Amino acid sequence: MDQSTLTGRLLVAAPLLQEDSFRRSVVFVVDDAEDGTLGVILNRPLDTAVGEVVEAWSAYASEPAVMFSGGPVGEDSGIALGTTGTGDEPPGWAPLEGIDPGLDGLGVVDLDGPPEVLGGALSAFRVFAGYAGWSSGQLAEEIGEGAWHVVDAWPGDVFTTAPERLWSRVLRRQGGDLALLSTYPDDPSLN
Repeated sequence: MDQSTLTGRLLVAAPLLQEDSFRRSVVFVVDDAEDGTLGVILNRPLDTAVGEVVEAWSAYASEPAVMFSGGPVGEDSGIALGTTGTGDEPPGWAPLEGIDPGLDGLGVVDLDGPPEVLGGALSAFRVFAGYAGWSSGQLAEEIGEGAWHVVDAWPGDVFTTAPERLWSRVLRRQGGDLALLSTYPDDPSLN
């Protein structure tokens, strides 16, 4: 994997990051370029079923089959991620470039495309309302301040069936100090 880019990696919010939008979030970086970074929050399921927003795609949605809040930017737009599990490139699907080989087959799904053509080729599919975005240099500064931990994504992270446990699970598997952070209480004043 190309270590000079964050594309295909996870940003795990440090406990000091208390902003409501990102508190205890796990962000999958969809695109990291010179002009900025775009990602989606993986652990913010909404109460809205996928079928209520993009009905034609509802049969393909991974469990939980709800919309996810991808982040505070562009909440009236959507980004869909899917995986073929094979690395094949069906029409209407754009694979992510330069990511870990274990994530082969992961890409952005064109929701304007015909779901009956692409949907059957997908082994997992999730729709995000909005996204997380940083301008050039902004994310590097936040990482330098200790707001984010950058870790490798595992294939099951993007389409987890237990999003409420993703933050602690990702930290725990890192070992050392990050594993210890996974036990950090949600409200330290109650400790």
